[in-house]
Amino acid sequence: MRIDIVTLFPEMFEGVINTSIVGRARQNELVEINVIDFRAYSTNKHHTVDDTPYGGGGGMVLKPEPLFGAVEALAGSEQRPRVILTCPQGEVYSQAKALEFAAEEHLVIIAGHYEGYDERIRQYLITDEISIGDYVLTGGELPAMVILDSVTRLLPGVLGNNTSAELDSFREGLLEYPHYTRPAEFRGWKVPDVLLSGHHANVERWRRKESLRRTLLRRPDLLERATLSPSDQQLLAEVRREVQQEAGE
Repeated sequence: MRIDIVTLFPEMFEGVINTSIVGRARQNELVEINVIDFRAYSTNKHHTVDDTPYGGGGGMVLKPEPLFGAVEALAGSEQRPRVILTCPQGEVYSQAKALEFAAEEHLVIIAGHYEGYDERIRQYLITDEISIGDYVLTGGELPAMVILDSVTRLLPGVLGNNTSAELDSFREGLLEYPHYTRPAEFRGWKVPDVLLSGHHANVERWRRKESLRRTLLRRPDLLERATLSPSDQQLLAEVRREVQQEAGE
């Protein structure tokens, strides 16, 4: 997979693309990551990429020419890539969207800055607008890093254990179950007995039930959209009864 990041601050990405899982994936050629300074595609002698908005108002607006030039140069003669604009007005990012992006061969992520974008960029250049939450940042670099990381870890061979990505929270609409490791007892707090039993079926049942419990308590909105099997429904009913009993104590 190839991911191109178009930004005015390429130095911000050096640590992200050269360390940890993303860095190893890049080193092992499981993903190609390029960071492009779109100031190089400015069409004026001062290499400016922004200007004051028509109609007045504060702030500066990114001009269309540099971004169109950068993206078109990256696409070349190939089929138009998926072009993602990081923007607080966009669709809120989700694991489902990360999976969708991970299925692409080529992504271009535009990390803008300043007040906003010339509207023609939205209308005629990009394919997706993505927000990582209902708040405003100084630029699109951090959201671009979030997208880069979440997509890269889903690519084949990137994670040492491929089941890690499959069991992630949100992968199937539920939060992930709790994890424990050695020691079995720490400061009087014990690991649940079922995890030490060696009974795989009971362990899986416990994990599924705790996944449902955690989702119910922390993100009940996810349960409204999740597709639950009859056994899931039974486990969820048990969880609801237990939660009600605990609340009544």
